[in-house]
Amino acid sequence: MYAAIRRYEGVTDPHEAGRLVNEGFVPLMRQIPGFVAYYWVDAGNGVMISTSVFEDETGAKESVSSAEDFVQDKLAALMPNPPQVMAGDVVAFA
Repeated sequence: MYAAIRRYEGVTDPHEAGRLVNEGFVPLMRQIPGFVAYYWVDAGNGVMISTSVFEDETGAKESVSSAEDFVQDKLAALMPNPPQVMAGDVVAFA
């Protein structure tokens, strides 16, 4: 498995961002080949973190590209800063 993590800072309305992600982005994620799981976390203080898990690196990379497009098209007013993006092989899980 392969995971991509994105950390967004300066989110102006976490509740609305979560609603838009749940209604618009989650369905897109489910369509990416190799999809395993997706989590959108409100870490407080204007920080939100997404974690995408896929069977392979190809799916994870596609999720990062899809997230970039979705944020630019639907969330730019709520999430003005580019995310910190990290990705890698999942080496342990439960």
